[in-house]
Amino acid sequence: MAKVDLALIRLAVYEIKYEADIPTGVAINEAVELAKIYSSDGAPSFVNGVLAKLV
Repeated sequence: MAKVDLALIRLAVYEIKYEADIPTGVAINEAVELAKIYSSDGAPSFVNGVLAKLV
């Protein structure tokens, strides 16, 4: 797992669990969008899959 992917997943998990004013869908979408910019080609679907299993 790439360090960028891990950091994005950690950020989204924090936002989902501890930030009540951020909707879950928004946290996941932002992590996926950041993965599209900063990570490899397969990363957005990986990040989305991991976060979808969490919820």
